Amino acid sequence: MNLSNFTQEKEKDKHLKQGLHWQEKQIINNSKEAEDNNKQAAATSSLLFQGVHRGRVAIFIDGLNLLQAALQLGLEIDYLKLLCRLTENSRLLRAFFYTGIDNSRTPAMRLRSHEKQQGFLFWMRRNGYRVVTKEFQISENSKKPNLNVEIAVDMINLAPYYDTAVLVSGDGDLAYAVNAVSSTGVRVEVVSLRTMTSDILIDVADYFVDLDSIKKYIQKDSKFGYNYRHLSTSGL
Repeated sequence: MNLSNFTQEKEKDKHLKQGLHWQEKQIINNSKEAEDNNKQAAATSSLLFQGVHRGRVAIFIDGLNLLQAALQLGLEIDYLKLLCRLTENSRLLRAFFYTGIDNSRTPAMRLRSHEKQQGFLFWMRRNGYRVVTKEFQISENSKKPNLNVEIAVDMINLAPYYDTAVLVSGDGDLAYAVNAVSSTGVRVEVVSLRTMTSDILIDVADYFVDLDSIKKYIQKDSKFGYNYRHLSTSGL
């Protein structure tokens, strides 16, 4: 092989390597771009209220109703994650958590239950929630306790100060309050388990979110989660 042929072969080999290197870079770039697009799409699809300007938001959580829904889903709720999820694209005005306190147990059982519940409610108050409680006693003839009156009154009284109400309950008895608030121009969103939610409540709401569809975003992480302290060990 003369020098001229050797030079030509060397140039061909050089161009071939450059071409392969360019193709490899393109594959890597395309792969990274596809990965970034997938991440962006996943983040976007996880948003509940994409493209919706919700303004000031007030949240009203029926604690007993939410507990029943969570039990059906086998879900332990992370209430910080829940608060973040419900305040997407908005400014939080206030988040209410309504629950009952059972006084029908024996004194010893009541003390243990009371300490545990008060530890949880103390944590809720320190982490963005305004807690509303009502004492009740369960008997054979008594109805299931609820705080519908308190929820309805707060929703209506605060309506001039928020743009969006988020009601975490499936109780159809709250439909009248939702309709009254909605008639003032407020957007009303209902969040609950579909199988536990009244059709009347869904009909009067502007938007409905099935709790089952967001459970993976509000699940408490048992490995890195936090514990609700008993008041007796809180150091206060």
